[in-house]
Amino acid sequence: MPAALRTGRAPCEPFPCLRRPRSGKLGHHGRLTHLKDSSVIPRSARPSSRRRRAPRARRASHIGRSALLAIASVTVLAALVMTFDSRPAGSSGEAAGDTPTNTTTTSAAAPTSWHAPEPSATASKKTPNASTSPKPKRSSSPAARPTAKPVAGAVLAGRIRPGTIYSGTATFYDAADGNGACSFGPTSDVMTAAMNSTDYETAKACGAHIRVRNSRGATITVRVTNECPTCVKGQLDLSAQAFAKLAAPSQGQIPITWHLLSPATAEPLSIRYKTGSSRYWCEIQALGHRNPLTRLEVRTGGGWQALPRTAYNYFTSENGSGCGGAIRLTDIYGERLEISGIDIRPEVQQQTRAQFTAH
Repeated sequence: MPAALRTGRAPCEPFPCLRRPRSGKLGHHGRLTHLKDSSVIPRSARPSSRRRRAPRARRASHIGRSALLAIASVTVLAALVMTFDSRPAGSSGEAAGDTPTNTTTTSAAAPTSWHAPEPSATASKKTPNASTSPKPKRSSSPAARPTAKPVAGAVLAGRIRPGTIYSGTATFYDAADGNGACSFGPTSDVMTAAMNSTDYETAKACGAHIRVRNSRGATITVRVTNECPTCVKGQLDLSAQAFAKLAAPSQGQIPITWHLLSPATAEPLSIRYKTGSSRYWCEIQALGHRNPLTRLEVRTGGGWQALPRTAYNYFTSENGSGCGGAIRLTDIYGERLEISGIDIRPEVQQQTRAQFTAH
C-alpha cells in the first residue's frame, strides 16, 4: 500500500508528491541531480533548460520575408511596365488595338510614348472653318467669279489684236439711234463705228473700243456697234458726230490709223437672252464688256460647252443645253468670268457685278 495512504494524506496527482529533499547534490547548472529520498521528481516534470523562441519574434521574421518578396515583385513589374512603355508605337511586337486611334505622328524620328488624352471642356465643339462660315445673302445682281490668271495663249483675238496699229480710211453715215448689226440696241452714245466685214469677222469686233487718229494727229474713241458690208479692209464707217471731230463732213473720206483700246473705266457688264429663249432653245448676248469677247460658254452636265456665235452677236444653244445656268465669258486677253444667277428673261438686260481687267 502506498505510503500516502498509510499516513492518511491525499495522493498527489498525477505524480508523487514533491517534497524538498533533506539532502542531495547539485549538478553542473545548479540542478539537484541526486536525492537521497526515494520520492524523486520525474524527468518529464523537471523544468527544461532550453528556451523557446518567442512566437512574436517568429511572426515578425515571417512578415519581414514576405515584405521583401512583395517589394521585389513590385520592382520587377515596374521594370516590365517601363520597358513596355518605352517601345515605339509601330513596333512589330504590339498587339492589335494597343495603339490609340487618335495619336498623330508629327515626325518620323524619335518616337515618343503615348499618353491618354486629357478630357477637355471644348472637345465636343467643332472648330468653325471656311466651309461652315455663314453664307452671304444673295444679292439682286448676278454673281461673277473672275479667274486670277489668263488662259494659256492669252491673245485669242481674230483679226483685231492688241498692240497692232491698222491703216485705212474713215467715212461716215447716219447712225440714228446707235443700233446696228451687233444688236446692242439703241444708245445715247453717238461715238460709234461700223467695222468693215473683213475685220468684223462674224461679230468678233462687236463692242471693241477703237482709238482713231487722223493725219493731223487728232484722235477720238469709238465703239464698234455695226458692220459695214461695202467697206474695204481697214476702213471704218463712223457716225456723223464722230467723223465731225476729225474732219469736216464735206471731205467725205479721210486717211486714218486705228488700234484697239482697253478703257480704264467701265461699268459692270450685262447678260441678255434673246426673244423666244427657253430651256429648250436660247440665244445669249453679253453687253458692256470692256474688251472684245472671244467665247461664251454655258455649264452643262458634262462641263462647260462653248456656244457658236451668230453674225448678229448672239451665242446660240440649239438644244437648250445650259440655258438658264451658269455662264463663262472669255475676252481676247484670255481672262475668264464665271457668272451665275442669270434667269431666262428674254430682252431683259441683267447687270452683273463683273468686268474684264483693263489693259
